[in-house]
Amino acid sequence: MHNPNCYLLYLTFLCCLPTTLFAQGGLLDELESEAPPTETRIDDTFKATRIINGHSVELWHEGVMGAMISHRFGRLTGGTYEFFGLDGANVRLAVEYGITDFLNVAIGRSSFQKTYDGYVKLRLLQQQSGSRTVPVTVVGFSSIAINTLRSEGQEIPFSARLDYTFQLLIARKLSSRFSLQLTPTLVHRNLVERQEIPNDLLALGLGGRWKLSQRVSLNAEYFPRLNAETETLYNDAFALGVDIETGGHVFQLHLTNAQSMIEEGFITGTTGDFFSGDIHFGFNISRVFQLK
Repeated sequence: MHNPNCYLLYLTFLCCLPTTLFAQGGLLDELESEAPPTETRIDDTFKATRIINGHSVELWHEGVMGAMISHRFGRLTGGTYEFFGLDGANVRLAVEYGITDFLNVAIGRSSFQKTYDGYVKLRLLQQQSGSRTVPVTVVGFSSIAINTLRSEGQEIPFSARLDYTFQLLIARKLSSRFSLQLTPTLVHRNLVERQEIPNDLLALGLGGRWKLSQRVSLNAEYFPRLNAETETLYNDAFALGVDIETGGHVFQLHLTNAQSMIEEGFITGTTGDFFSGDIHFGFNISRVFQLK
């Protein structure tokens, strides 16, 4: 004979079961709502601080010094007499330093027009996803260049040798392999060749990267000038390149129609036409030193 107390116990358990499960579900929902929101920072938009000629949104971390050696050889059309441009090398040496993770400074010297330059890069926004979405990384860039090439026949005052560049580097990592950057640019030249040439030149750079593997990527870069109708002697800078990372070095090998390795030079003073064969082989080598 069954015990009536057992039936009463079972009935009480079944009545309480939905309430218990609901309470557990409500507690989990409450704990999840109280958990701190997650934010994912999107890093490594590009492999180096340069796309090819122009700067990328990448910065050195705090306490890190980057030593950069850049070469641009003569035109490949020079043939065997010029050893396909290797006889006409231009060199730039630079030291770049991360004051903080979002602020970098640098100084450099180019053999092209014997130019000294310095720049400041400041990260304004960092691309991220999650509870707070930021669609792009934005970096402000400002540089000054001093042309120290001796002039023949007339003395050029120091102030006339100064040029300034201001840029916004706006980039988005669209996937794990593909990144794009837009670079609105203003170059101010204290001295221009002719009166009808504006001292302020506007350009809109476009650069991209396609990642082939963990250590190799393909890059492309184009800087169309927006108000250069009177500067018929010069062309827009265009470049194709390959980035190769090996330990503490990043090798950037590229083909470009520009000889200068600073913004004032390759944006305003590129004489060759890439698609007519006026192509220079060049490379950038970056070496990282952890100082802090």
